[in-house]
Amino acid sequence: MRHLHLDLVGGLSGDMFIGAVLDVFPGLADGLEDVIVAAGFPHLVSLARKSHNDGTITGTHFSVAAAETSHHHRHYQDIRSKLVSSDLSGTAREHALAMFQLIAEVEASIHGKTVENVAFHEVGAWDSIADIVIAGHLIAMLDASWSVGPLPLGRGFIDTAHGRLPVPAPATARLLSGFEVIDDGIEGERITPTGAAILKHLSPLRRLPSRLSLAQTGFGFGTKVFPGIANVVRLNVFESVSSSSDWELDQITQLRFEIDDQTPEQLAQALELLRHVDGVLEINQLPAIGKKQRQSSSVSLLVKAEEVDAVTNMCFQLTSTLGIRRQLVERAVLRRQEVLVSVNNRSYRVKVAHRPGGLTAKIEMDDLIASGLDLREQRSIREQAERLAIEQVNL
Repeated sequence: MRHLHLDLVGGLSGDMFIGAVLDVFPGLADGLEDVIVAAGFPHLVSLARKSHNDGTITGTHFSVAAAETSHHHRHYQDIRSKLVSSDLSGTAREHALAMFQLIAEVEASIHGKTVENVAFHEVGAWDSIADIVIAGHLIAMLDASWSVGPLPLGRGFIDTAHGRLPVPAPATARLLSGFEVIDDGIEGERITPTGAAILKHLSPLRRLPSRLSLAQTGFGFGTKVFPGIANVVRLNVFESVSSSSDWELDQITQLRFEIDDQTPEQLAQALELLRHVDGVLEINQLPAIGKKQRQSSSVSLLVKAEEVDAVTNMCFQLTSTLGIRRQLVERAVLRRQEVLVSVNNRSYRVKVAHRPGGLTAKIEMDDLIASGLDLREQRSIREQAERLAIEQVNL
């Protein structure tokens, strides 16, 4: 699978994101006018793409010019309705709607309104709307996994429809919550609300996965000029290193902490609730001896890297721990699939794993127990179901 990594050297805006993608995949530029037509505003914006060199780096500068510049005040519901009824492809429409929803939610939170009553200002301009629509289209076309390096925070102030605001603007700051940031000492807005919405929607990993080879690199230019640094976003394209093994590598986060001041009943309830939190893959609890020879419980969670902050927050809410150790770990995962088989006119789910020595199968015990059969009959059903599942996968 293709993996794309963003380095926000100068920052990120919608046109910089699009420019970087088109710099690496110039063929995707051919259909952008059709995307604007499908979105329902062909005469409201014009697109321009050109090669640009700032004296150090050569890349692509992409811009959207709005035919109408006087009115930027548009309600989220109007934009949403227009996109819902548009002729955009289903996946591109979903990406665009998701990004507008993210912006609407933070704007509603900041201004004390409901999402339905939110009105966009800067993001409501036709050029900004086009940026999000085109970004959604490109994300759909690329169908890749994403990661991003630390984000430049920016400094100073910016003039907006709501007056003079500190950088990053409130909506941008909300969207970037949880991302790693750096302060490189350069004044100015580095990430626009559109750029922040794209990042939030991509939900990128914070580090590069393993077993990748660098295939291509492209640069998308912004319009601003910063002293001593190129105002570009770099897009690195990686391909997975081919492997003949039956397992794949990915990265997850391990959370670990000890509990010695919460009753077993309370901790059991807390861990059961944590099992159902998005991003939690596995929870283990082991007995341990802590400080002052107190009996305690050692808790370990395996969590999807992109959900680690949310799960950490839930651990602090549900348990009495005061500190959580977090470590990014690499794991080898067997290819596996769930197969539905029928034995004696009853369906059973079976997990089939592709091991180096061949296929193995394991029936879903909940299905077997729900059958109401005795232990001898269950053993016979399990053997038949697992054999059928392997045969089905081998077909």
